[in-house]
Amino acid sequence: MSQDAVTVRLTQVQDYQFDVDFGAGIPALRCDEPPPLGQNQGPSPMHLLAAAVGNCLSDSLLFALRKFKQEPEPLRTEVSAEVGRNAENRLRVLGMRATLTLGVPAAALEHLDRVLASFEQYCTVTQSVAQGFPVEIQVFDATGARLK
Repeated sequence: MSQDAVTVRLTQVQDYQFDVDFGAGIPALRCDEPPPLGQNQGPSPMHLLAAAVGNCLSDSLLFALRKFKQEPEPLRTEVSAEVGRNAENRLRVLGMRATLTLGVPAAALEHLDRVLASFEQYCTVTQSVAQGFPVEIQVFDATGARLK
């Protein structure tokens, strides 16, 4: 592994509940499966994957806009994961759709076309998972106009 490796530690609490330790200074998180396996006492692995994609895309878009000293806040992001069965009849993520919404109208931002053309290429998580299944990305401004 590289020196930039990220390590998390999971400790079983009971059944399908695990506490996730992210390391010093970061609050732990309890994860669980939905019924019938678990008790829905925390996000499932599917929730965490969707959150990771959404968080990374949001960070990448914000970073790209701030490079041009733009203020798009508050950003909102929604990620939906399509779950289905593969050829072996096992549940898999078949695809994701991420919808990012800027907190301001597009007209209030400079260099937006340039940012929209490149921001997702810097999203480590999305680019990694997109090698396994498609990730559709949409961007809207505060007025509801679709920008990407």
